[in-house]
Amino acid sequence: MRLTAFTDYGLRALMRLAADPDRSVSTEEIATEFAISRHHLTKVVRDLAAAGYVTTQRGAGGGFRLARPPRSITLGEVVRALERRHALVECFREDGGACVLTPHCRLKGRLAAAREAFLRELDTTTLADCAYSGRDDGGRTASSGHAS
Repeated sequence: MRLTAFTDYGLRALMRLAADPDRSVSTEEIATEFAISRHHLTKVVRDLAAAGYVTTQRGAGGGFRLARPPRSITLGEVVRALERRHALVECFREDGGACVLTPHCRLKGRLAAAREAFLRELDTTTLADCAYSGRDDGGRTASSGHAS
C-alpha cells in the first residue's frame, strides 16, 4: 500500500509533536525541519485539527500541538483519517469508479482484506511508540527521513 504525501507529512508532524506533546510548534518550524512545503503542511494541519489530533492557535506564539496524549493515538486511525478521500483502487471510490471488471471481479475483496490487515497492523503502534525528537544521541538535529 502506498500512502499519499499528505498522510506522510501528517505522520511526520504528529511524530514530532509526540516527542514534546506540551509544546506548540509552528508549521514553519516543522516544514523547515523536514524540508517540506509549508503551504501543503498547513492543509495537513487543518485536517489533523478537524479530526481532533491537534489543536491550533493563531497569532504570535501560535502553532499546533497534540490534542490527545501520544499513547492514545494509533497510526492506523491517523492513516484512516488522512487517506479517507483517496481510494486504494478505482472500484473502492464512493461512486464505484468505472472499472469494467466490477461485476465479476475476484480481486476487490482480497484488496479490501489486505488494506484492512495493513491498517490493523498500524493500529498496534501509537504515536508515543514512534515519537521523533529531531535529535540524535549527540544532541545534533537528526535527518528527517520518512515516516515509513
